[in-house]
Amino acid sequence: MRIKLLCILLLVIISSGLNAQYPNILVTVDNEPNEPSICINPKDPNQMVAGSNTDNYHYSSNGGLTWNSGVLTSSFGVWGDPVVIADTAGNFLFFHLSVPSWPQWLDRIVCQKSVDGGQTWNNGSFMGLNGAKNQDKEWAVVDPINNAIYACWTQFDTYNSSAPQDSSNILFSSSPDGGMTWSNTKRINQRAGDCLDMDNTVEGAVPAVGPNGEIYVSWAGPLGLVFTKSTDGGNSWPMDNLTITDIPGGWDFGVPGIYRANGLPVTLCDLSNGPHRGTIYINWSDQRNGENDTDIWMVKSTDGGSTWSSPKRVNDDPAGHQQFFTWMTIDQKTGYIYAVFYDRRNYQDNLTDVYMAVSKDGGENFINFKVSETPFNPNSGVFFGDYTNIAAYNNVVRPIWTRLDNAALSVMTALVDSIFTGISPEKEQLVPFSLEQNYPNPASGITCFSFKLPAPAYISLQVYDIYGHEVATIVKDVLMSFGKHIEEFNPREYGLSPGVYYFSLTSNEVALKRKMVVN
Repeated sequence: MRIKLLCILLLVIISSGLNAQYPNILVTVDNEPNEPSICINPKDPNQMVAGSNTDNYHYSSNGGLTWNSGVLTSSFGVWGDPVVIADTAGNFLFFHLSVPSWPQWLDRIVCQKSVDGGQTWNNGSFMGLNGAKNQDKEWAVVDPINNAIYACWTQFDTYNSSAPQDSSNILFSSSPDGGMTWSNTKRINQRAGDCLDMDNTVEGAVPAVGPNGEIYVSWAGPLGLVFTKSTDGGNSWPMDNLTITDIPGGWDFGVPGIYRANGLPVTLCDLSNGPHRGTIYINWSDQRNGENDTDIWMVKSTDGGSTWSSPKRVNDDPAGHQQFFTWMTIDQKTGYIYAVFYDRRNYQDNLTDVYMAVSKDGGENFINFKVSETPFNPNSGVFFGDYTNIAAYNNVVRPIWTRLDNAALSVMTALVDSIFTGISPEKEQLVPFSLEQNYPNPASGITCFSFKLPAPAYISLQVYDIYGHEVATIVKDVLMSFGKHIEEFNPREYGLSPGVYYFSLTSNEVALKRKMVVN
């Protein structure tokens, strides 16, 4: 009785902040982190690895609820632009820039591997070593058919040089053996850029893999948004590149309160078994609507990149606000598209939220929603980084972003899981019973589930993990009287590990669901 009285009291006094729609999780504040990257292990979605500038790695074994961190080391040097991906065996690969020893600087792209969920890393392998030339802004992808790894990046003849003889180009390399060795580099762009790391530099090459092993790449530069593809594993590339659209205002632009900003593209391909399998998507941001109205855009191709749609605006707010630093991913189990970006639609100053957008119909329509719990006010005197990131697998979605509060940098994620989002609040009003959030939440010991029945009904109350597996049954097809009911639940009695779970109340085949965090 005392426990139930305590639960009733907690229903009244518990802080609503613990029950945010998408709980925000601090990944790190160490070493002035920014430019985060995140990856979910497809073999075990509870296992996640992230990276942040310039040499930080982070790993979680409970779905991103808690994180451990370390400093990445390599004899080749570690110098930022972290990129984390996973291969088909569930190993993690961490790509980054290199500074082996001064005055050598950005002399290669390095790939380090972890076989234990990101806890330890090998010394690494490298690609792109080419005399005094600088290698920068890499990204990589794994072919799920053969585990081949494809990487692209920008090579500067001399970084920041204004000399007309110096140029920037997009390079490609592949590894057939899990990142142990890399092929000789190939230039895949037709039109070179300059070396000033601005609008006329070619940059933002993010490779994607098609259903039959095609390799798709786009980038930004003096021609606008440019696309190319290889159909033989990267051995050959067409002589001509396709310009998809212009980028009004260029890819390098200003956003108030931000040290520097860019709208570099992200290329994706749907490999799910859904209706949009094979569709290629490119996501970027630009200021075609004016310097005070940066927007998020997407184009798509359903014929292997031969033709493209017109740009579609992803953010759905009224004109006149800033949305910037976008990244996009596809849940390859469902085909759903998820984007994350910074957003100022709610303010008239530099206060900044983090928003996401989801499309379940192949990019025809996007639903926007806020994932940050509180806004932040960035400081243009502090380097903020150049991108955000997001990962999704089988309805487990983890955006990752940088916050800047009073010149203090931190990296955050949010627990965004869609497998048990439940019935929308509008439709919940039509359900003939109610289910409240468990209290306390997060739960480290006994927590309470509270619900109301307007009439006697057969009730089931169950708990599920993030994959949709039932892990606990509190009641099953039990006839209960009308009125309010409180059921106690102790995660420890069921051996539940720390992480994210869902509890579901079912009656007459209608279910209400809520998210629960176990500490």
